[in-house]
Amino acid sequence: MSLVNTKIKPFTTQAFKDGKFIQVSDADLAGKWAVFFFYPADFTFVCPTELGDLADHYGEFQKLGVEIYSVSTDTHFTHKAWHDSSETIGKVKYTMLGDPAGVITNNFGVMREGQGLADRGTFVVDPNGIIQAVEVTAEGIGRDAADLLRKIKAAQYVASHPGEVCPAKWQEGEKTLAPSLDLVGKI
Repeated sequence: MSLVNTKIKPFTTQAFKDGKFIQVSDADLAGKWAVFFFYPADFTFVCPTELGDLADHYGEFQKLGVEIYSVSTDTHFTHKAWHDSSETIGKVKYTMLGDPAGVITNNFGVMREGQGLADRGTFVVDPNGIIQAVEVTAEGIGRDAADLLRKIKAAQYVASHPGEVCPAKWQEGEKTLAPSLDLVGKI
């Protein structure tokens, strides 16, 4: 069952952000756009390339009013150790959620059964806590922060322009569509 257009489930967890341990809950997301970026584990291979790519684009996400929450089943302590020992992860300024009990990972349906690890799952959540986009890839397929930015811009555009939709490859500033009977068979 798809989680698109469903509300995120409640959670509270410990996290690492900007050199500090903090507590984060679903209540902290109220009124804000958010991305939950699940990955299998700290100290691995594809994961740091993805988190580093997000870190390189974090300022752009922030300009759009979007907070990034990376999530693995590691603890917040492990996130700190990885941040302190890896040049790539050392660039991360966004919140790294610890989920050792798997509550958040299970809430979003990306727990690998019997492994205690998350799949590579990306969830765009609107200010009402409703999931607007979902992407899940296999272990060896890394994600692209630039494309995630494009999807967020499209989701934000559609949210603020009822009756319009963004076509394939839509980029900010390009034409959108207004679905109607007149368009049927004309695209």
